[in-house]
Amino acid sequence: MKKELGILILLVVLCVIVSIFNPRFLTANNLQNTGRLVGAFGIFSLGLGLVIITGGIELSVGSLMALLGVLLSMMLTEWNWAAPLAVAGCVGLAMALSWGHGWLITKMKIQPFIVTLCGLLVYRGVARFITKDSTKGFGNAAGFESLRYLASGNLFGVPMPFVLLLVISAVMWVFLHRSVYGRYLFATGRNEEAARYSGINTKRIITLAYVLAGVLTAISGIIIAFYTNSVSPAAHGNFYELYGIAAAVLGGCSLRGGEGSVVGILIGTALLQVLRNLVNLLGIDTSLDFAVMGIVILFGVLADQYFSARRNRNQFVALQEAAASQAQ
Repeated sequence: MKKELGILILLVVLCVIVSIFNPRFLTANNLQNTGRLVGAFGIFSLGLGLVIITGGIELSVGSLMALLGVLLSMMLTEWNWAAPLAVAGCVGLAMALSWGHGWLITKMKIQPFIVTLCGLLVYRGVARFITKDSTKGFGNAAGFESLRYLASGNLFGVPMPFVLLLVISAVMWVFLHRSVYGRYLFATGRNEEAARYSGINTKRIITLAYVLAGVLTAISGIIIAFYTNSVSPAAHGNFYELYGIAAAVLGGCSLRGGEGSVVGILIGTALLQVLRNLVNLLGIDTSLDFAVMGIVILFGVLADQYFSARRNRNQFVALQEAAASQAQ
């Protein structure tokens, strides 16, 4: 909880600073837009957090969103699929591809970085090939207004993506912090070999983390595609995986694995979006978004190094004290 509390205090301080420098930050429109982005980015960041907790990485998120986005557009506007069938098709495809990632990592013993980097390249290439590099969209969303509402609508003034994020977060909190699978996930991330010797099917747990990440990526991908109403296969979703990794790391997920929380990831996502909002409100070149992400990831890794070293030092001192007391 110390990490989550620290990042929450940082978020509150940042919000105060932003509102002082630019009062437009507190306007209803700006808060709604920020909440919409927090919702859309937070959903797939939760999935990335699960993968990072296992000690893995997922680099194909943005390219997968591009592939799912163009396929969703083609299903709805060209192939005349019903909206529920198109959504199920996108989620099913994301699950299948993510299961493939898990299989290659656990069965074929290929490094997660290599597997997901290949996915990043392959999915982007397939998206560009099937569309012949042309941009896809949804027009006026006639016939699938409900999907547009999930991306752009409000519920009692609260953006629907943010509402959906809260619902998914509640489910993920129970899964991660109150279920046996969550305990297995943390154990696998801390020490996969020890977890396997204690009877945990680590291969299944790791694969499950990637499949869940794929499902959450598909949900975010559908929301973002309808929010932008334009899916360019060459550019859609570029670097989104970095936003998710930055949010998870900033929220307390250790790149070594075995650490992280749903609350921390949510706060990390909100903090990252507030930083991006600050860049926009101050009229700073938006290309600095990437500089912000780099600084955030570096800050998160340095903080993780510091707290890990401190924790190990405290454990070593405790062991020395225990040994000394037994010797007496």
